Amino acid sequence: MTTGAAAGRPIRVLHLILMLGETNSQYNEHCLPMLGARELTLVTFHAPRLTPPPQIALFAGDGTVRGFLRALRAALDAGRYDVIHGHAPESAAMLVFALVLWGRIRRLRPSLAYTVHDSFYDYSLRNQALMLVTLGAFRRVVFCSRAAYDSFPRLWRWLVRDRWRVVQNGADFDRVGRVLAASPPPDRDAFTVISVGRLEKVKDPLTVLDAFASGAGPEDRLVFVGAGAQAAALEARSRALGVQDGVELTGLIARDEVFRRCAAADLFVSTSHGEGLPVAVMEVMAAGCPAVLSDIPPHRELLEGTDVVPLVPIGDVEGFAREIRRFRDMPAEGRLEVARRGREHVTTRFPLSAMHAGYDEVYAELARLDAPSTRVP
Repeated sequence: MTTGAAAGRPIRVLHLILMLGETNSQYNEHCLPMLGARELTLVTFHAPRLTPPPQIALFAGDGTVRGFLRALRAALDAGRYDVIHGHAPESAAMLVFALVLWGRIRRLRPSLAYTVHDSFYDYSLRNQALMLVTLGAFRRVVFCSRAAYDSFPRLWRWLVRDRWRVVQNGADFDRVGRVLAASPPPDRDAFTVISVGRLEKVKDPLTVLDAFASGAGPEDRLVFVGAGAQAAALEARSRALGVQDGVELTGLIARDEVFRRCAAADLFVSTSHGEGLPVAVMEVMAAGCPAVLSDIPPHRELLEGTDVVPLVPIGDVEGFAREIRRFRDMPAEGRLEVARRGREHVTTRFPLSAMHAGYDEVYAELARLDAPSTRVP
């Protein structure tokens, strides 16, 4: 395979993602910051929710297997790619099956890279099974954290063998800084707790709500940023607890608005049971918001080298409530110092440039396999 460096041109990467939208991390971390540095093409499974810049070629699915395969085939027929990079078990497995069916697997396999974005227990049973196909077929498998790799059972790790690498997630701190620098100072009229993430059982938002109801005051506010199946349960529980006037569910909002919301909050709480290496936590801390996190391996990996963030056992409502009370009673200067130390930790340890340098090494390894460029005749 001839890489962009060897040919005097940017490396050409085809990314397979499920959804092109405001919150998609593959689009925000792997594509937008690399405009001009790589030649980028996207194939989506679902119909896009936004239009990418013209520098990114887009082949859009329509939410069906047939539509995704049609978009994939059109992308492969359109030109050459040095790397085909999968980001989800479903689309990656469909790629493998399609290449076998089309008689192209032998030619294209040396260019296949796959990223595991979550810990094993955060995937559905279906996706755990699909990854047996993906982990066995892809030439390089990247885990977004050491914790994610360690979470996989022996069979799955045996399939990967020595083809795995760890490239820790990074966040676009420059973007966070630009957004906040262009925004007016946040209003701080009430102590505000914020939670950012999918409203699903694995994130355990009901524990956030219960802890807030127990640890906060009557004038305090709780903001859930995100959408998911537990939204209705959160609304019902907030009414049952009598705190509905202080609880806001924003649904999905623009990423820049998420940064502004985090900068205006006094405390971020994650009660999640499963993560890969959470970019949302990095962004929250970079926005200057102190954090309290569940005690899980990915959070411990994120916090290596600092004691600035309290860790609370999974599901410990009183433990989270105690931390909410502690931060609520803390002088504003104390919260600002915690926020400063947290921002310094994440921006030093997890810059996006470090993540891209890690992927450059993975792509270079694929190039050294001497596979042909992946142009379909």
